[in-house]
Amino acid sequence: MKYEWRKQEKDLYSTKKQPVILTIPKQRFISLHGVGNPNGPEFSQKVQTLYPAAYGIKGAYKKFCVDRDVTYDDYVVFPLEGVWSLTKKGQQLDHLDKNEFSYDIMIRVPDFVPDELIKPTLESVKVKKDLSEIAEIEIKEFPEMEVAQILHVGKYDDEPASFQKIDALVSDNNKQRISKIHREIYLSDARRVEPEKLKTILRYQIK
Repeated sequence: MKYEWRKQEKDLYSTKKQPVILTIPKQRFISLHGVGNPNGPEFSQKVQTLYPAAYGIKGAYKKFCVDRDVTYDDYVVFPLEGVWSLTKKGQQLDHLDKNEFSYDIMIRVPDFVPDELIKPTLESVKVKKDLSEIAEIEIKEFPEMEVAQILHVGKYDDEPASFQKIDALVSDNNKQRISKIHREIYLSDARRVEPEKLKTILRYQIK
């Protein structure tokens, strides 16, 4: 049986244009850290490194399941995500300087994929694809957390209006944002979709 995140985790990945509060379960990711403007070549290189790694893990898991009785023997690769913050310098500026972004760009690995498959697969992909940056991939786990999120449709630069909607919901529910760090889940491929039609889930942790 194939695991499809759009179906099995619909609440997490098909948020409407109105903000919601929900609890996100513990999750595991392959991740690359970076600093700088996401419109630059370094960010693109990290994305181009993560996808072969994610598909390599998927392929290794399918082989692992061939002679085993498992609930899921395949899965759809999860969407790209980014955890966004600012450098110390960026936090001190009175304006947003994209060169001062500090980020972790990530792709989720399903819980049912054994830990012991991940690192050997990353090493194998590094050799086959000649991607040196794969050596810098970290395996990150995030604990269960309460969050507020919204589906933003449109340009990335127009996200502040959607964040205002999340802020209003959080305030109305007597909650508060834990930090300025936020997460973006990219449901659209920016290389193929017009900026006005991009779909991005915006999320931040609350308490």
